[in-house]
Amino acid sequence: VQLQASGGGMVQAGGSPRLSCVASGSFVSINTMGWYRQAPGKQRDWVARVIRGGVTNYADSVKGRFTISRDNAKNTVSLQMNTLEPDDTAVYYCNVRARLRWTGPEYEYWGPGTLVTVSS
Repeated sequence: VQLQASGGGMVQAGGSPRLSCVASGSFVSINTMGWYRQAPGKQRDWVARVIRGGVTNYADSVKGRFTISRDNAKNTVSLQMNTLEPDDTAVYYCNVRARLRWTGPEYEYWGPGTLVTVSS
């Protein structure tokens, strides 16, 4: 499973960029799709996730500002980020849990990361 993210870059505080990630490869299903982020000098933190049925969860730091969505037909997950703050500056990583066989386990995959820099 390969993940390719897009949409990062430099934005001003208060901006509203959108990240997208597409999964490709040989798999039979993707259950959870989500985003993590890693700020400079800090550990990687969970941001948001959406399960196949559409239920979403968010970290408290982004709740009410970020919206995660997925398109199961296109194997994509998006993260709409609103009202960005300098503290949102980080490398954002796409994350999925996919099943390669219907009777097999789920495996976790990571995208290469896309940098979002928020200037004040």
